[in-house]
Amino acid sequence: MTYTVSPIGIIHSPYQEKFGIPRQPALAPSAPVSLRLLPPYDHADCVRGLEAFSHVWLHFLFHETLARGWQPLVRPPRLGGNTRVGVFASRATHRPNGIGLSLVALQSIDTSAGVTLHLSGADLLDGTPVLDIKPYIPFVEAKPEARSGFVDGPPPQLDVVWQADALAQLQAWQQAPAWFARLVDEVLAQDPRPAYQDDPARRYGMRLADCNIVFNIAGAVVTVLEITPITQN
Repeated sequence: MTYTVSPIGIIHSPYQEKFGIPRQPALAPSAPVSLRLLPPYDHADCVRGLEAFSHVWLHFLFHETLARGWQPLVRPPRLGGNTRVGVFASRATHRPNGIGLSLVALQSIDTSAGVTLHLSGADLLDGTPVLDIKPYIPFVEAKPEARSGFVDGPPPQLDVVWQADALAQLQAWQQAPAWFARLVDEVLAQDPRPAYQDDPARRYGMRLADCNIVFNIAGAVVTVLEITPITQN
């Protein structure tokens, strides 16, 4: 049996490529993310009462990895990228139906021109199709006593430092969003590298919020080497 689903909205996010997106929601709260609802769901009646909730569940599609299909065993980064677990014991993107689930903070709702939800703590790629929104209900869904398997807590935090050249480039970028430097720190502190890479001499590149960022990681320290704003045509 086959079912057809259609997006109810599209995510707008500073995460412009998969590399660098936090591996779980809420790890980079400075990222301003919005969800723009599509017709016919962009009517204020569709979100009436939702402003009373502080958090929402988003069901979405891993749209950029759907073509690669799924696999029964995956290698979670939390296990060093070497140990395999079943796809249903992970939150890997390569799933039978490519559906993701994120719990995000709802900051505000704008119904002045269609419907836009302003969110924080989202781990979603720019352009992500959202399939559904559901309010988070703590007394039902918060389970402090639950077991979390191999995910025994938040990932270790690296220290982030900026080289003088990178700081000068940031100061020269007049259009830099006020939250940009905080977001860079939050994203890099999570160590975005694949688990199997540990070369302190390697320079990594990442696109974030219309800016190319070059950094390296040695031990527990991330060094921001360069930032280059992307010229918008």
